[in-house]
Amino acid sequence: MKKSWIIALVVLLVLVFAGVGSYNNLVSLNEKVDSNWSQVENQLQRRADLIPNLVSTVKGFAAQEKSILNNIADSRSRLLGAQGAAEKAAANDQLNSALSRLLVIVENYPQLKSDANFRQLMDELAGSENRLAVARKDYNDTVQVYNARIKTFPNVIWAGMLGFEPREYFKATESANQVPQVDFEQ
Repeated sequence: MKKSWIIALVVLLVLVFAGVGSYNNLVSLNEKVDSNWSQVENQLQRRADLIPNLVSTVKGFAAQEKSILNNIADSRSRLLGAQGAAEKAAANDQLNSALSRLLVIVENYPQLKSDANFRQLMDELAGSENRLAVARKDYNDTVQVYNARIKTFPNVIWAGMLGFEPREYFKATESANQVPQVDFEQ
């Protein structure tokens, strides 16, 4: 009789330690997902801070393209005011579209390319885009690990009981697949 109590106690202790270990692991992964999302937001903010300088420089050379520059400023404002991953992704897509139109303008106005400040800002913008792409990739990689962990046995048991839910991936919107149209006659 005493032996069965010891066995039951050992089994109970193993289950408790496994549950505590799984919980701690899930909390760590959840925090890593949050941290990586914070890096995405950090890069979005860096990009939004850089754009006014780019727009100011371009305005000095391409005043006639005011509407595109205003679209960039409006898109930047929407990005800064966006809440949640889906809204930020949509605002980011709108900003990408406006920046694409700006790049077409640059190709049509060679004097913009010759300005050292403009080139420096374009390099900064390209760097920001690269950092943002890396931050989004790191976030999605971490979400993949986290989602896989909460869906595998035995973590699926603990995750369900403790309220750990799958996280969303950062996804490009459908309009990101379309080539931006630029019409200089408007």
